[in-house]
Amino acid sequence: MFNAISSQASKLINLTRKSQNQSKTKIITVTSGKGGVGKSTFTANISYLLSKRGYKIAIIDADIGLANMQVLFDMKPKLTLFDYIEGRNTITEVISETKFANISLVAGKSGYQYAHIKNSLVLTRIVEDIKALNKYDLVLIDTGAGLNNYVQEFLSVSNNILALTTTDPSALTDVYALMKMLSVEKEKLLLCFNHTQNYKIGETIANSLVNLAKKNRLNTNFMVKYIGNVSTSANISTTSRLRKIFAHEFANDDITKQLQKAIDSILNNIK
Repeated sequence: MFNAISSQASKLINLTRKSQNQSKTKIITVTSGKGGVGKSTFTANISYLLSKRGYKIAIIDADIGLANMQVLFDMKPKLTLFDYIEGRNTITEVISETKFANISLVAGKSGYQYAHIKNSLVLTRIVEDIKALNKYDLVLIDTGAGLNNYVQEFLSVSNNILALTTTDPSALTDVYALMKMLSVEKEKLLLCFNHTQNYKIGETIANSLVNLAKKNRLNTNFMVKYIGNVSTSANISTTSRLRKIFAHEFANDDITKQLQKAIDSILNNIK
C-alpha cells in the first residue's frame, strides 16, 4: 500500500516540481507508529525552539480527527486543514499565526472523519501548496498514530522522516514496522526516544534495532540515525494541560537542553 501511495504522490509532485524547484522549504514528517508517545508535544516544542533560532516554521496538524496543536498553542482557529481539504478555502486562508513569532499552524479539527476525504492525494497537495509559497524554512507534519493510508501519504511526500518512540516493547515493535516499510523507498529515518532517562539508553536500543534490521536483511542502504533522547518530567504534562509550551516556560531545563541537542542533529541530517 505504501508503495502505491508513494508512486501516486510522486507523480503529483513531479507535475508541480518545475514551478516549485526554487522553494527553500524543507519538509519534516514526525511520526511514531504507536500513539501516546508524546509526538504532538515533542513537535510543538521543537517548533518553538527552531523558531527561536530564527527559522520560519509551519506546522500541519495531520492527526486526523484530533486538534492537539491548537490546544498546545492555546488557539481557536476559525479555519482548519479540513476547510482546505473540502475545497472551501485556499491554503493561505487556513494558515493561522500562533502567538509565537515565526510559527504558523494549519490546525486540525476534532472529530473529523477521514472517510470524508474523497481523494487522498489532496493531502499531498497541501504540502506542495505550502512549499510553493516559499515562505517557510521548515514545515513539520504532525501525523497521527499507526500507519494508515493518510499517514503513509504524508510519509511518502517527505525525504525527512522523524520517528519518536519510547522503550515500551509495543512502541519498539511499531517503530520497527515503520523501519521495514520505509526501507523499501526511503534513504533514512531519524529516531528520537521520548521518556528515556539518558542518551546512552536510546542509543543502545537504536543500535539493537539497526542490528535486527541487518539480521532480517532490510535494505542495506537504509540508514537509521539516532538523534537523541528526551527525559520524563511532570512539568511537560503540566504545561501541556495549561496550554503552554514547555521549552518556553522552562528555557534552561535539562529537558529543553536535550531538545536543543536533538534539533542540532535534525538540522545536520535533513535535506
